Amino acid sequence: MSETGKFILGDKTVEMPVKHGSIGPAVADIAKLYSQTGMFTYDPGFTSTASCESKITYIDGDEGVLLHRGYPIEQLAEHGDFLETCYLLLYGELPTANQKADFDYRITRHTMIHEQMAKFFSGFRRDAHPMAVMVASVGALSAFYHDSTDISDPQQRVVATMRIIAKMPTMAAMAYKYNIGQPFIYPKNDLDYTSNFLRMCFAVPCEEYKVNPILSRALDRIFILHADHEQNASTSTVRLAGSSGANPFACIAAGIACLWGPAHGGANEAALKMLSEIGSVENIPKYIAKAKDKNDPFRLMGFGHRVYKNYDPRAKIMAKTCHEVLGELGIKDDPLLDVAVELERIALHDEYFVEKKLYPNIDFYSGITLKAMGFPVSMFTVLFALARTVGWIAQWKEMIEDPSQKIGRPRQLYTGAPKRDYVKMGSR
Repeated sequence: MSETGKFILGDKTVEMPVKHGSIGPAVADIAKLYSQTGMFTYDPGFTSTASCESKITYIDGDEGVLLHRGYPIEQLAEHGDFLETCYLLLYGELPTANQKADFDYRITRHTMIHEQMAKFFSGFRRDAHPMAVMVASVGALSAFYHDSTDISDPQQRVVATMRIIAKMPTMAAMAYKYNIGQPFIYPKNDLDYTSNFLRMCFAVPCEEYKVNPILSRALDRIFILHADHEQNASTSTVRLAGSSGANPFACIAAGIACLWGPAHGGANEAALKMLSEIGSVENIPKYIAKAKDKNDPFRLMGFGHRVYKNYDPRAKIMAKTCHEVLGELGIKDDPLLDVAVELERIALHDEYFVEKKLYPNIDFYSGITLKAMGFPVSMFTVLFALARTVGWIAQWKEMIEDPSQKIGRPRQLYTGAPKRDYVKMGSR
């Protein structure tokens, strides 16, 4: 038996179908609200509106739950690797050993980019921000790989998916190398996905580079934790761009541009800047007092989360990973890390933070970890984009294959001038 809800407007009552997901809150289908009432809903930020139906990721912010295809993020990060999570997000099930080997093989052998792309990079200023380079270069992939831009062809969609996931670390490493003035390092097929990326970032042609397996595993875990996060701003951007029929490379470039915003992908950078502002452990009490003062504009970055009203499930794994990296590198005298460790201790025990559930989030720990690994702040969001690419592609693929999808067209509440007649210049 179908369930309906009611929308009452004056003396008019409109019945709306109620839809239930496999888990999570039900939704009222308001698709026919305008045709029946002449009214739209008003929901800035779409925080109470489901823009699509999806089988990929589920989040329960109140309970601190994040599931990919039903699997808890904690289990995926603890037991699997990034490419396994990629396969899961794309195809809905964990791969068998043969499927995993085949998937890894195909990704590995798509990591090189067209040699003319290197010339494309030389068009940027030498001090160009890596995210600016990523937005432009990923969009430009459609000019180099135009044999996989026909979204109506399932095989071309598969090829585009493999290419984007495989080439993203190569391009991210090139953006980094270009920014610091070092030569590009080609990928190696005998290395795993994350080890390959570390080598392309930190190796130089004049000496051998050996990948630290602890750091590689830590970065791989960071990639898993950032792989997808439901209908966030950048994912919604990718879906909206894709709804027009744009090619996948352009859609991912749009997602990267959205991610660049400081309120989205720049949160870990903001957390690190806050640690720099605090400066030393001795200054922490002063800043804690400022954070508790409602009249003080200062805010602790990297604490709490818009979605998670409980502890961010990714933060628990990220905290463990952070301490593993610091221990492996033997970093003990970095004042910023000293500040971070003490802030973490306070946030987990101070009554004010516990009561308001202002726990350290993933951005707090990831910024510290990436800094310790040697990445500059300007690369933080690039690494986020690299990891999130598979989520974007999975969401784009799901949207393209959904027969009910249509071009995105949000409505508005117009508050401008009413209709008026043009006044000639001499009469104004």
